[in-house]
Amino acid sequence: HLLNLTAQDVALTADEELDLRGVMCPFNFVKTKLRLEDMADGAILTVTLDHGEPLKNVPASVEMEGHTILKIEPLESHARLWIQKHGS
Repeated sequence: HLLNLTAQDVALTADEELDLRGVMCPFNFVKTKLRLEDMADGAILTVTLDHGEPLKNVPASVEMEGHTILKIEPLESHARLWIQKHGS
């Protein structure tokens, strides 16, 4: 459920960032999940992921955990995933 945030992108800022380039599945999701557990409800985490399986699997797993994918920002050799944490 990607939101089209073109006008709001300027206002969107991350509370925390996680660079998981080079981290294989499922470790990249485990690291994302652990970081989200330590964050406040409503906080925004950006996760930098490699293209391919990580970019396919991590967003789906994050949504299954009940969090919101705000956007997926494609970059040259990777992508940045914007996640908003929701309480458990």
